[in-house]
Amino acid sequence: MAQHVGPARKVRPRDRKVGQWTRDYTRLPGIPDEFIGADGQPRPVWSRYFEAFAALSADEIERRFAAADRHLRDAGVTYRAPGDAADRAWPLSHVPLLIGETEWQQIAAGIAQRATLLESVLQDIYGDGRLIADGALPAAAIAGSADYLRPMVGVRPPGGRYLHFYAADIGRGPDGQWWVLGDRTQAPSGAGYALENRLVLSRAFNDLYKSMNVERVASFFEAFRDSLRAIADRDEPRIGLLTPGRFSETYFEHATLARYLGFLLVEGDDLAVSDDRLHIRTVAGLKRIDVLLRRIDANSLDPLELDASSQLGVAGLIDVIRKGGAVVANMPGSGVLEARALLGFLPPLARRLLGEDLKMPHIATWWCGQPAAREQVLDRLDEFVIEGAYGQSVPGFSHHGPVLPGELPPVVRDHLRDAIAARGLDYVAQEQVRLSTTPVWDNGKLAPRPFVLRVFAAATENGWAVMPGGFCRIADRLDSRAVSMGEGARAADVWVVADHAVAPSSLLPAVDSVRIRRITGVLPSRAADNLFWLGRYLERAEATLRLLRALSAPQRDPGKGPLHHAIEKIQRLLIAWGATALGPG
Repeated sequence: MAQHVGPARKVRPRDRKVGQWTRDYTRLPGIPDEFIGADGQPRPVWSRYFEAFAALSADEIERRFAAADRHLRDAGVTYRAPGDAADRAWPLSHVPLLIGETEWQQIAAGIAQRATLLESVLQDIYGDGRLIADGALPAAAIAGSADYLRPMVGVRPPGGRYLHFYAADIGRGPDGQWWVLGDRTQAPSGAGYALENRLVLSRAFNDLYKSMNVERVASFFEAFRDSLRAIADRDEPRIGLLTPGRFSETYFEHATLARYLGFLLVEGDDLAVSDDRLHIRTVAGLKRIDVLLRRIDANSLDPLELDASSQLGVAGLIDVIRKGGAVVANMPGSGVLEARALLGFLPPLARRLLGEDLKMPHIATWWCGQPAAREQVLDRLDEFVIEGAYGQSVPGFSHHGPVLPGELPPVVRDHLRDAIAARGLDYVAQEQVRLSTTPVWDNGKLAPRPFVLRVFAAATENGWAVMPGGFCRIADRLDSRAVSMGEGARAADVWVVADHAVAPSSLLPAVDSVRIRRITGVLPSRAADNLFWLGRYLERAEATLRLLRALSAPQRDPGKGPLHHAIEKIQRLLIAWGATALGPG
């Protein structure tokens, strides 16, 4: 019997565009993808995004991409990869990572639980030490880390908390669920770059950003700022962000966060200890500073009690913390929890300390400091990924990142086996897991690329607040097992998409409400000195340009030549730059 066929469905131009972009987009075998779900169909949140994105013409898309890149250049957004001598331009991926609201709530619950667990572990490690005494945590797994600081044992943290800011690197596992790849408890980086990614992309695609009901991140930063203010012991606390200085790999991020949160950006030379308190050196003398958000490693904080060769910290800072004279976030010594040696002990610790299982699992990890685990690893060495138990690199290998024994030459693999057998506490073995992929824009089409998502949490009076978004790092190589901001990597904004309208919020001042404020007595002496010489050199440059303009004017022709116009333009730019940097007067 003949079957009646209805009229063919008319293909819309938007559907045709999306089809062209995704024609060659396929999931990698055995690897989850953010755009294409396990059923082989696009996830609803991505279909909604590309439906709106396809409303733009090809020229308009390229224009907005160019506008985003131009904003990054004009704002001077840079970073420095390890080993680099110069800054690099920020590599922004123009397509955000999209996560639905329901799925994000599960991620946030897992991150908040993990932060609570790690805070409890820190309280015990530097407090009563019951976990080690009862055998729940091997002493060698803690003492083997260079981030375990003996001077902090028995020190009660001012404000009662070790962790104020926590981050976790996560990725979607083979089962489709999100897994933790690593914890960041020392001085988590990336939040400032995540903020800059959001500012750039939301401005370049403002209409798309609003129509997608993207959750705002301003409330998270506001809650974090208010929590730091609340733990100080006076009503109007002074908060500083401690940076290693302009040669730091992430100095731009430090400056961005300090400006956005309203904190003082300070270096070690700006600070001094007096009367068991921490002070900042200003043009008006020493001024007390109550809270210090540190972005340098704990070992560099105090040359008197920690690394004596450090020139980044403040002499006497540990004693100030010991006497409750200042709050330091995160507390020195909290970086011990970044050691991979501890990962395998966290599931039973969660049941012991929280009375529940971990809501978000992590990669299966075996610390080779235990005889049974070491023998298991040596028996199946080629099946694992070998990582350093306490550092970024595997002992005996110069490069950062994991080592795949199965891909090593026989001589090198045997050497690694002998090293693990001789000193297993320096090594961990992890299950081989390839990262999930997300779409990137590649020459007018979409292509899958591996990524790592860093999620941030801040301790507040109402518990842990998780940023609705994060810092996404995307690799260009399809076989990447780890992603860092080095060669060939890019960063993406993270949009948590709600099913309802989202109220706009921002900590940035409105364009028509910006006003000049003269706050005396809080300008660091070092910054004042730099600004003074900036003004002097601007003054000299302007005087030189005035002289050049006078000499370049034709003697017989009263009109102005092209050189004269060029000098006038340079002069106006210098005057505007000086007014912006120094302020009027």
